[in-house]
Amino acid sequence: MRKAPKQARSNELVAAILEAAVQVLAKEGAQRFTTARVAERAGVSVGSVYQYFPNKAAILFRLQADEWRRTSAMLRGVLEDRRTPPLDRLRDLVRAFLRSECEEADIRIALGDAAPLYRDAPEAHEARTSATTAVQAFMREALPRAPDATRALAADVIAATLSAVGKRFSQAPRTGSEIEAYAGALADMVCAYLKELDRA
Repeated sequence: MRKAPKQARSNELVAAILEAAVQVLAKEGAQRFTTARVAERAGVSVGSVYQYFPNKAAILFRLQADEWRRTSAMLRGVLEDRRTPPLDRLRDLVRAFLRSECEEADIRIALGDAAPLYRDAPEAHEARTSATTAVQAFMREALPRAPDATRALAADVIAATLSAVGKRFSQAPRTGSEIEAYAGALADMVCAYLKELDRA
């Protein structure tokens, strides 16, 4: 961002710009995303947008950074809740992830198209590191007797599976019951995989 909002009115303006950006992305896609369209949708001047965001890449990056923070916080919140047994946490994570993929499909696809603009940013690295740390701690707890290499492989297989399945499943609109049924089946699969590794 060009400058950080300090007053309530400024915060409201930035929130309106970001909400408008989400709407433009969902409706027009990344290819037709422009600062002018965002300003028009937000009902403000282009100059007002430029006060906080120097270009469209800055807006897209902020949207992506916010999404990274939400996803990372959700992942850590589920995986670090030691009051719940590990496999139950994994089930909760699968459900939450699949719901999130379906709810945010339009914006995620549009942001994915714009990914080259920010995929190597420090914030992207920070989000990946935070998620990786939480997953590694969870795997040590879920597979206490397994070698580090086995835990790392399991984490990679589960992450790749969730990502691929979530992307494919969310390409079409889904009802709540469809999401629950699919998430339950997917959770059964990944939990069976961890149980097998633990027995081995």
